[in-house]
Amino acid sequence: METTKFDIADYLDSEEMIAEYLNTVLEDGNSSDLIVAIGHIAKSIGMTKIAEKTGMSRPSLYKALSDGAKPQFETIMKVLRAIGGQIHVKPMSA
Repeated sequence: METTKFDIADYLDSEEMIAEYLNTVLEDGNSSDLIVAIGHIAKSIGMTKIAEKTGMSRPSLYKALSDGAKPQFETIMKVLRAIGGQIHVKPMSA
């Protein structure tokens, strides 16, 4: 039996799934997890398409959204808009 490496990007095939994934990471993860998650979403949509929408090069996107990267907030916002996402703030419950 042949196995393949799991890639979450293969399962991010709808706006609802992408939103659920991103919200889960926002609730449970840290900033590094969020950057990697945005990278997974960009990969699922297509890095070329995201590069065109953000005005960034594909290599710059891969670098900015890789594990351990520390992209500028402006870069994160550009990519979020390109993937059709937005950030909402709600009060934390006690």
